[in-house]
Amino acid sequence: VNLGYVEALMLNDQGNVSECTGDNVFIIHKGKIYTPPTSAGALKGITRQFAIDIAKELNIEIQETELTRYDIWTADECFLTGTAAEIIPVIELDGRVIGNGKPGSVTSKVLDLFRKKVSTDGAMIR
Repeated sequence: VNLGYVEALMLNDQGNVSECTGDNVFIIHKGKIYTPPTSAGALKGITRQFAIDIAKELNIEIQETELTRYDIWTADECFLTGTAAEIIPVIELDGRVIGNGKPGSVTSKVLDLFRKKVSTDGAMIR
């Protein structure tokens, strides 16, 4: 049955967020970025690390920490990273709107710099 969702959130055996079915999860709360650590089950993806590096380059504090679904529901912003997906803003989880229901300013800054660093042929430029 297609319920209109394009991705699913995966929880680890402790009930904390690990990742999505094919993407890593990031939230923004009060201007800081949070993402589950690899010890929570998050894959150590290339695009995940690239987003972490971009956040640092933008002087945005980023922290790897345990996250719950509640943390995502109450986040100001949320985005996913993945090799095929690159960086995708998320505006809803479990039918609950995240933030104001639009991609936020921190997500936009990370996405803009990501796009500038990725050439038209898909090669990452440092």
